Amino acid sequence: MAAAVVALGLAAFWLVVHPPRLTIARAPDDVMLSVEDVRIRAADGVTLAGWFVARAEAPAIVLLHGYPAEKSDLLPIAAALAPRFAVLLMDLRYFGQSGGRATTLGFRERGDLQRAVAWLHDRGHARVGVFGFSLGGAIALLAAAEDPNIRAVAAYAPFADLRVLGWETYGPFVYLMRLWARVFLGADITRPAPVDAAARLAIPVLLIASREDEQIGLHHTELLRAALAGNPRADVRVLARGRHGETAAGFERSLVEFFRAHL
Repeated sequence: MAAAVVALGLAAFWLVVHPPRLTIARAPDDVMLSVEDVRIRAADGVTLAGWFVARAEAPAIVLLHGYPAEKSDLLPIAAALAPRFAVLLMDLRYFGQSGGRATTLGFRERGDLQRAVAWLHDRGHARVGVFGFSLGGAIALLAAAEDPNIRAVAAYAPFADLRVLGWETYGPFVYLMRLWARVFLGADITRPAPVDAAARLAIPVLLIASREDEQIGLHHTELLRAALAGNPRADVRVLARGRHGETAAGFERSLVEFFRAHL
């Protein structure tokens, strides 16, 4: 019986860090964008793939998709931002065209984002903001707490704590999954938590969530709201409707206004 439980924990962990990749049938041409193919090397040698929409001397925005999607998912947002900002759409490690044997759900990805921000600085973009959806939003909060070059963060439906989300999804198996993470990835990938990172932020933060989100419950937003309470430049907006990933009318415009105000 014990062996079966351990095996189930291993299987659950393996599926979480090796999910089937979601392919988005959308290309830059579909939203009238001309992009430069970008390759950025992560600290551990993984090659990260991106699309860059250039705009000389403008602030830059990094866009991070959710789990288990790819950068194409955020092309409509990129198109809305591109008239005023340089935009870098990144495939998170393991997803899309990026390398990597597994997703680490934010643990290594926060360093990957910092590499992307440094790449933008090398291209002459000193003012950099980040928008992330779901996992991408959690990564944005984690990285911003460590990298002063990230000037503003907008996050839609990020989780507050991977341990909390893991318990909600897998129950007590989450303890075994954390054990297997130490074995295969060399770390407890649930730490640091986005909620702890948010508590250290003094930069402008726009946090967006929906009451109807069936994947990241509203209590994650409330945990993050409490963590951001000491930040006078944090704005938390809760949508009345919308499932995970659905956006209301004017969503892109609100992002443009946020980044215009703070970059």
